[in-house]
Amino acid sequence: MLDVALLPGEYAVCRLATDAALRPALWAELGDSEVVSVSWSTDGVSVICPAARAPAEAETDWRCLRVVGPLDLAVTGTLASLVAPLAQARVNAVAFSTYDTDHVLVPAVRLGEATAALRRAGHRILD
Repeated sequence: MLDVALLPGEYAVCRLATDAALRPALWAELGDSEVVSVSWSTDGVSVICPAARAPAEAETDWRCLRVVGPLDLAVTGTLASLVAPLAQARVNAVAFSTYDTDHVLVPAVRLGEATAALRRAGHRILD
């Protein structure tokens, strides 16, 4: 069983060109429970951030669930224990990790179904 915190507000997912300049507003002055993830690959730059800080081309209307951590890097199966019940409930998810913990984005319109699936899997959702 994991304790999973529902972060306040909506989140956005965006793919930018590999040479895109990132605005400092994406990560400057984050609130206590906010998170930003930026990943670079040869395909482009992926950004996950609070919707209010997102670039115009972002996909918004996601909610973010965070495993209460920090987690030990040697622990296995944490992310799988979240995405498997979501997949069984047919709730699409975007997963990402930081050094300390794992996060899962779910569509805001499917939040009730997502949290119900996670509770059925034995996880505790902290609102």
